[in-house]
Amino acid sequence: VDIFDALTRSLAETTGAIVVSVDYRLAPGSPYPAAVNDCYAAVQWAAAHAEELGGDSAKLIVAGDSAGGNLAAVVALKAKNEHGPAIAAQILYYPVADLSGKPYASAKKFMDGYGLSSQSGATFQNAYFGHVEDARDPYLSPLYAESLQGLPPVLLVTAGFDPLTDGANAYAARLKGEGVAVTIRHYPSMIHGFMSVGL
Repeated sequence: VDIFDALTRSLAETTGAIVVSVDYRLAPGSPYPAAVNDCYAAVQWAAAHAEELGGDSAKLIVAGDSAGGNLAAVVALKAKNEHGPAIAAQILYYPVADLSGKPYASAKKFMDGYGLSSQSGATFQNAYFGHVEDARDPYLSPLYAESLQGLPPVLLVTAGFDPLTDGANAYAARLKGEGVAVTIRHYPSMIHGFMSVGL
């Protein structure tokens, strides 16, 4: 929460929206699915308490960057599958859409030297879901969900020098193919994590 405090405050200030920042449990102490469960519980709480926060539960949006973008996408999928809170939209900043290890060109080209590293990525992944047999679990890799139909509209933000861009674009293509409205904002000169730079 502290790391993203400046970004969440900036989003609140520039949009006028109420922003709820979720302090979900972290791996390796709390591996998958702890973060998913915590974020889903937070969305349920926000929907139930929207009015007392001065908000509107009909305008509930999930958002996140990188791993948080993965969690936002997964929470939207879980809410659809489990008839949970109605989510109006998803904002996914350079999200992790596929943890299966598929060799995307952007991952090969930009994994080292552009804000991320292959070594740290492997460490994070092992801590988060090293115990999971199939990384195509849709609540790990939403790209592999059985169906994406009926998901809320998506604003997808990608960066030109980001190993995650091709996986995110693959997810966008699947969403569009199943009738989900997707708006892509691509920043070709930016690296992974740029939303927090300078805040």
